[in-house]
Amino acid sequence: MSETIPTPAPKVGFVSLGCPKALTDSELILTQLSAEGYQTSKTFDGADLVIVNTCGFIDDAVKESLDTIAEALNENGKVIVTGCLGAKTGEGGGNMIREMHPSVLAVTGPHATQEVMDAVHAYLPKPHDPFMDLVPGGFGEAGLKLTPRHYAYLKISEGCNHRCTFCIIPSMRGDLVSRPIGDVLKEAKALFDGGVKELLVISQDTSAYGVDVKYRTGFWDGKPIKTRMLELVRALGEMAREHDAWVRLHYVYPYPSVDDIIPLMAEGLVLPYLDVPFQHSHPDVLKRMKRPASGEKNLERIQRWRELCPELVIRSTFIAGFPGETEEEFQHLLDFLREAQIDRAGCFAYSPVEGATANELPGMLPDDVREARRARFMAVAEEVSIARLQQRVGLTMQVLVDSAPAMGRRGGVARTYGDAPEIDGVVRLLPPEKISKTFKVGELIRARIVAVEGHDLVGVPV
Repeated sequence: MSETIPTPAPKVGFVSLGCPKALTDSELILTQLSAEGYQTSKTFDGADLVIVNTCGFIDDAVKESLDTIAEALNENGKVIVTGCLGAKTGEGGGNMIREMHPSVLAVTGPHATQEVMDAVHAYLPKPHDPFMDLVPGGFGEAGLKLTPRHYAYLKISEGCNHRCTFCIIPSMRGDLVSRPIGDVLKEAKALFDGGVKELLVISQDTSAYGVDVKYRTGFWDGKPIKTRMLELVRALGEMAREHDAWVRLHYVYPYPSVDDIIPLMAEGLVLPYLDVPFQHSHPDVLKRMKRPASGEKNLERIQRWRELCPELVIRSTFIAGFPGETEEEFQHLLDFLREAQIDRAGCFAYSPVEGATANELPGMLPDDVREARRARFMAVAEEVSIARLQQRVGLTMQVLVDSAPAMGRRGGVARTYGDAPEIDGVVRLLPPEKISKTFKVGELIRARIVAVEGHDLVGVPV
């Protein structure tokens, strides 16, 4: 009797571009693909079709997305496009992707797992449908992750209620939709149980979690719990404590409600780290930006936070050269940066994004002025950041290991609580002084900080 040779599972190439929120969309799609028995790959080689998750936020991201789609069509020919750029309208009034690449198989907007799966099923029938918990390499309820196994992003909501004049995200991702708190905590538990040591909480506006559902009461572990940032962060912190793990908060607007989170940081329940997108400091610029926080109270708020929790590290992003920005307003921003002692600051020269209402504002500055201001901003940001880092020299700090060749005997790379993966600095670990000392990726160890190197620290494992 001849033996039946099993048919190889259909293979889907996957490219994920853009921010962590797009990454979590990719993770949902990949989890579903694997659960249905498809093979997935980060390359186009041998793939039966390719999915490209795009970003459409700024011009450079749009170009990268369009180039990637063109490359996928050229190398593979069968391409499904999803993500923020999939929601954009082109010059001809139709879908931008369809206008530029009419041969793509399907186009969806962001956060569209089912629509993407429907398109995959239409062009590449699914092989089988095993249970989700049997997904190889997955985290059970939390599915597959594209990050290293020791850290993961936890998306708590989708969309945003603000209408900042420089931003087109609400037109692509819609208004705020908070995930049920029980679902968020169930995913967090699956991640911690699976060995994740750092959970990075993300959304478009973390402080607004639950606003859309009027902070309604949900259930977790058989107990009632409000759908609100404070209750969510406390529950995540308690869960993390049981697993000796970290919780890090991103995209936190400086509302008064954030004041309630700082004591949780002071008591060590969550990391004393806040990613706050201030964007500017001058009230008039913030008004033109239509930012939800006016700016006058931000400095006082930061000072109060630091009184409650002196270890607090603040990272932020800013825009230099916004339409109408005067030299005086820009100087106000530089003064704010120094006075607020922003630990980690990123800056974009204002870029007129298609569809953003800021493009109609008077006083558009020349490119060279915008770029010059960005460079001046970054020089001050670096000066402040390095001075803050110098204060850590001599301290022994807990660090999370990201790389450990030869079990750490040759040193490695780690991060302190003040360093989010891929956007902040790292700690370059020297070989341990004790020959017997070893460590591995995903471990929390202690290191004595001995020097500052640019935006990074140098430490010796102890």
